[in-house]
Amino acid sequence: MATTTYHSRSNSFPSQSHPAIENVEDHLCRLRADSESTSVCANLASLRNLHEGINDLIQMPSVQQTLSQGNWINELLEGSIKLVDLCSFSRELVSLTKESVQDLESSIRRNKAEAATSSDVSAYVASRKKITKMVNKSIKNLKSFNHKSTTEDGLWTMMKETESRDLSVLKSVLMLLSGENEKSNKRSWSLLSKFTTQNSRVCSEVEQESGAEDLSSLNIEKSTKNMDSKNMLKQLKSSEMIIQELEEGLEALFRSLVKNRVSLLNVLSH
Repeated sequence: MATTTYHSRSNSFPSQSHPAIENVEDHLCRLRADSESTSVCANLASLRNLHEGINDLIQMPSVQQTLSQGNWINELLEGSIKLVDLCSFSRELVSLTKESVQDLESSIRRNKAEAATSSDVSAYVASRKKITKMVNKSIKNLKSFNHKSTTEDGLWTMMKETESRDLSVLKSVLMLLSGENEKSNKRSWSLLSKFTTQNSRVCSEVEQESGAEDLSSLNIEKSTKNMDSKNMLKQLKSSEMIIQELEEGLEALFRSLVKNRVSLLNVLSH
């Protein structure tokens, strides 16, 4: 596994290696190597661990001194608030998605019907369209996010790469929630099953359900004639479990992002 040793190219770090620096480098290296092949939920967990390491790094006097020079701290704070807002927005979309799935589940159970009613289906489809519209608008706005390093300094490069990883994973969350496959642009809700950890109980249960891979494109807006309520409930429940995993991952990342921001603000105030 290739690594990038930031402190060997920079005066920002102590001349000798430090556990906090090595920890951050290790987390970045893993994200670099695994981000394309692992689940969104796993990447969210990796980002949380990375930010815990970043927070430890910010506590180092030498790093605080470097961040206090020039305009670095202000730029990092600007990026920080954008990431906090993006993570908060992602949590909102997960909540809306979870609510729409649970509402459809409740309606099916309440009606005790062989198939979902047209009104239930219409409400679900309307919610999905709303979420997709919100995602598309957000992704369009992300193009203005400057996360590229403009200097050779090791500390700055490390911090900007962290921003880049945050942005990439959160964008994947948004694409996932909209039912879009970022690589093939194929609509499929069970991209959810693809992005869950392959050995997890959630993924196992999703794969066992024959229709779970098409939840966002069940064609329920076209016809409810062939929809068995029992199978639909199974599909919805499988997806709800995955949504719960995303919800927990985003909550943990949000807390880590806020914690890092507080640490940066403390550096600015001293």
